Amino acid sequence: MHQLVFATNNTHKLEEVAAKIEGQIKLLSLNDINCTDDIAETGETFRENASIKSHYVYNKYKLDCFGDDSGLEIDALNGEPGVYSARYAGEHGNHDANINKVLASLQNVTGRKARFYTVISLIWNGEEHLFDGTIEGTICQERSGSEGFGYDPIFQPDGYDVTFAEMSLDEKNKISHRAIAMEKLIDFLNGR
Repeated sequence: MHQLVFATNNTHKLEEVAAKIEGQIKLLSLNDINCTDDIAETGETFRENASIKSHYVYNKYKLDCFGDDSGLEIDALNGEPGVYSARYAGEHGNHDANINKVLASLQNVTGRKARFYTVISLIWNGEEHLFDGTIEGTICQERSGSEGFGYDPIFQPDGYDVTFAEMSLDEKNKISHRAIAMEKLIDFLNGR
């Protein structure tokens, strides 16, 4: 079975992706290859950050790999938090603070259209391939649900009356931005 490194140690992302590929490829994390380096996301776009991650791992370990970058874009906030989604309120990965900042910024705002966007950069046999995924939705007035991570408790995808955090992993994996990008990646790998 072919091995592929996912340039992340985010267990939530690993679970989502592992569920999508269902044993077709042996998925490895950065921990699995003993990479403890903090890969700096210095890009100004999701594409640049995804590419930084995949190139870093490929150049250092010479393993086929992919990196992703994703985030929430809110129209009323001119696309914020965007590439700063994980550290919108300052501290990286403080989901509660990030959600609080978004809700505070949208107080008294009626137009709450938003989207989750993902870009995956795959390095396969030394060549980079890019895949993306988007899901449109709305930012809710308050948190709802306990599943998922990040902004899931305040994001309601179009066509649904529940937030991502009210969906099971299986339900979210059918429609999420990362799922859409992963489908494109898997189609590419299956057609190789």
